[in-house]
Formats: sequence, structure tokens, C-alpha cells
Amino acid sequence: MSATSISYVVSTPNSFSLTHLSSTTRTTRNVILFDSKLISTWRGCHSLKPPSLSSNLFFRIPYGSSRRTSIFTVSKPLLPVTMEWQDCMVKMELDVPVSVAYNCYSDREAIPRWMPFITSVKILEDEPALSRWSLKYKAFGRDIEFSWLARNMQPTPNQKIHWRSLEGLPNRGAVRFFPKGPASCVVELTVSYEVPPILVPVASALQPFLEGLLRRGLERFASFAKTY
Repeated sequence: MSATSISYVVSTPNSFSLTHLSSTTRTTRNVILFDSKLISTWRGCHSLKPPSLSSNLFFRIPYGSSRRTSIFTVSKPLLPVTMEWQDCMVKMELDVPVSVAYNCYSDREAIPRWMPFITSVKILEDEPALSRWSLKYKAFGRDIEFSWLARNMQPTPNQKIHWRSLEGLPNRGAVRFFPKGPASCVVELTVSYEVPPILVPVASALQPFLEGLLRRGLERFASFAKTY
């Protein structure tokens, strides 16, 4: 008894192409195995184990009978690693007028004098909106050092200062000033940052730790502003 067989072979160098084969055979069953580099054909048996292939993609298409089976396996592509961002926010009431607090915080190169973990801030002479920052602090059993280039966005006098990093440690933030009276105000500091890979193992402890440092910084800023 003879039968008409139809098979399809797909090759995948970069995209799928389709080839149609048609033949007449007697009690012969073919198994076509293929990947992006190898196509092999075995005849004369109903079940064969395929040789090891370099690719993760193959079909097995028996033909010569009305029953067809196919196997299609694809390895899932690796997803890009998404780094975690964290947000910190602290606020404090200061016994200085809002204008004094605003002018004091606007002096970026003076920030290392009161913020515990900032070691230097240098404003670029040719573009004053840009500044280079350095951070150095010992925490979690290691010496932590980072740097970044930041751009100060258009401020709102006596109300808001905000920035974002352009290179180096990814971060952004804002300082908001709220008058409480003629001689006092509230300063609210918000900082968002990407957790550096070296600190991923302690990411859950990083946020409260940094909020504590920022709070200490504002306490020192309150004293610094009184003499500014």
C-alpha cells in the first residue's frame, strides 16, 4: 500500500523560511530534525532519538501517514535586568526665614559642610547648572564611594530646588521650602536613587539608613543656616 506524504522543513538562520516537500513512498517513515545550522533525515524506523544539536530550537516531523506529530522547543530569551529604585523623604522645621534656608541650600559647594556623606561638590565654570558630586561613607562593613554629574533644573525661588543626574550614580531629587512665619520654615528633602549593584544584598536596609543620614544632614543644615 502506498501513501502520499507531505512535509515541511523550516530553517531559521535569522528568520523562518518554508520548504514544501511531496513524495510517494511505501511503508517508509522519515523523521526530519533541524535547527538553525543542521538538517538531517533518517529513514526506515518509527522512532529515533535525535543527535545532540547545538541549537535550542528543533522540530521532529514524522510523515508518511495521516498522523503527524511535532515538537517545538524554544529557550526563553534572557530578560534585561531592571535595577531597583528607592525613594527617601525627610522634612524638618528650621528657625530661619524661608529665604535664608533657600539661599543656603542653593550654595551647592557648601553642602559637604553639613551633609554627612557628601565629600565634594564642584560647579562647572562654563555651565553653572552642572556640578560634579562625590560621595564617600563607611557603611555595611565596606567603604562606599560614588560620583555623578548633576544638572540643577530651573528653580522656583524660595519654593523649590530640584536636580537629576546625567552620568554616574543615577539619582534625582528636590528640596521644597514652606514658610511657617516670618522667622521659620519647613524644609522637605526628597531623594530618589538607583540601588548600586554592590548594595543590592542590603537593599532592604539601605532606605532607612539613608533617611537617617538625610535627617542628620538637615539637623546640621538647620544650625548652618543660622550662621549663613
